[in-house]
Amino acid sequence: MGAKQENGDPEDILPPLEQELSHDLDMKVKKYLRGEGADLEVLKDKKLKGQLYTRENLYGTSAKTAAKTEKWLLPSAGGYLEAEGIEKTWRIKQDTIGREVDISSAKNQYDIVLPDFGPYTLDFTSSGRYMAAAGRKGHLAVVDMKNMSLIKEIQVRETVRDVVFLHNEMFFAVAQKKYPYIYNRDGVELHCLKEHGAVTRLQFLKNHFLLASINKYGQLRYQDVTMGEMIGNFRTGLGRTDVMQANPFNGVVALGHSGGTVSMWKPTSAVPLVKMLCHPGPITAMAFHPDGHLMATSGKERKIKIWDVRKFEVLQTIRGHAKTLDFSQKGLLAAGTGSFVQIFGDFSGSRNYSRYMGHSIVKGYQIRKVAFRPYEDVLGIGHSMGWSSILIPGSGEPNFDTWLANPFETTKQRREKEIHSLLDKLPPETIMLDPSKIGTVKSGKKKEKPTKKEMEADLETAVEAAKGTAMKKKTKGRNKPSKIAVKKKEIVERAKKPFLDQQMVEEEKVAKKKRKIGEEIALPTALQRFARQKATA
Repeated sequence: MGAKQENGDPEDILPPLEQELSHDLDMKVKKYLRGEGADLEVLKDKKLKGQLYTRENLYGTSAKTAAKTEKWLLPSAGGYLEAEGIEKTWRIKQDTIGREVDISSAKNQYDIVLPDFGPYTLDFTSSGRYMAAAGRKGHLAVVDMKNMSLIKEIQVRETVRDVVFLHNEMFFAVAQKKYPYIYNRDGVELHCLKEHGAVTRLQFLKNHFLLASINKYGQLRYQDVTMGEMIGNFRTGLGRTDVMQANPFNGVVALGHSGGTVSMWKPTSAVPLVKMLCHPGPITAMAFHPDGHLMATSGKERKIKIWDVRKFEVLQTIRGHAKTLDFSQKGLLAAGTGSFVQIFGDFSGSRNYSRYMGHSIVKGYQIRKVAFRPYEDVLGIGHSMGWSSILIPGSGEPNFDTWLANPFETTKQRREKEIHSLLDKLPPETIMLDPSKIGTVKSGKKKEKPTKKEMEADLETAVEAAKGTAMKKKTKGRNKPSKIAVKKKEIVERAKKPFLDQQMVEEEKVAKKKRKIGEEIALPTALQRFARQKATA
């Protein structure tokens, strides 16, 4: 009971099970192939044909490797809520989900009520193992989400606006009333970053080890946390803002302003890379998709817009208001406002988001921050009375790579990873809109025209060189001073000629351009008789 392959060899007869596995592998290979292969038969250049043949083989090998990795090393698959008949997924309550899931998942449904210190903002480590919670009235806490145990909590006794983990769970930065501070996991204050001022939002770029902050005066700062060096200090000129998000794909920091514009910055440029008008009113929230190609923004006019960052155009507009936005690892979008959270999902793969789930917390609670927990189907909600955690099926990546983020890493593994990440730290110059350009050959620029000062300097240099030309000593009667002076004058004039010719050409171009512009300007009827008449043949 087997099938014979085309070559007909008895050794190549495959059992039915292996045939099915081979078919599945071929389907996965097609998913990873980079389109149709090049037609090499039509090429006459042998060298180019050989290079393309090698490239195609490399693409095929990488696609097979990726397919095998997905099949054998990534066995877990994410699942979403599925409705039957006329049932809607957004009507399914958390109580219903909690009764159907296993015990370990049910532990992720809880409410922490701390009415004296809210509202709270949250941040998770890249592995999802630890969470930092910061109350507006000075309460800071670090929680181990795996064991559901409190590691440390402190009271700083002043206003806290934001909190963010640094490269691992050992350090976190807090934006307090006057300055941002850096604490270690035990709650010990390590640094006070007075240069940043009264910061409203913080972001950490883990691949570059840069802490980015925006203060209440609209100043954007980048500081290298490894050496303490201030990499960039820019005045945005667009007023105070409390909307700030970093693109995980390229490290570009985006700011949402009160005029409805979104500006994108990098630490090596004093002017924004992009300034785009997204909403007619103030920006209230912003989030980036994990692949870096989509951006979601929310405005005061009660609209959520999905943008394609590669083309800077709107893909979809969703009616609704959001004070906080966040994308999950699998692309689900959470929008929170008031005491209600909505989850949107792109299930067709066409970048068209529709309602997936909804959740209402206690009436009167005001949501400040929503954040998906990595590698778990969990959404954290920070609100005015503490923080909550709900289950969102299909939001987290089911398979984690221990080289990137290991929720179960030991102390030794954490130390090794910290050293490797420091050795692989990217310089600030690698932050750009299209990081795929790194490593490619830079295209040659057009030769720029020299300025007037540069032309005058070149002319003076040429004249001095001509004057210093040594004259040959000739026979008697041909070596008179008058003849030598005439010769030197001719050499100087010859040196000046190319520069004067170029100057005349430039002047003619400018005059021609002015004449053309003057002709294009339409004169009133009363003055048309004075217009320059074109020469007739």
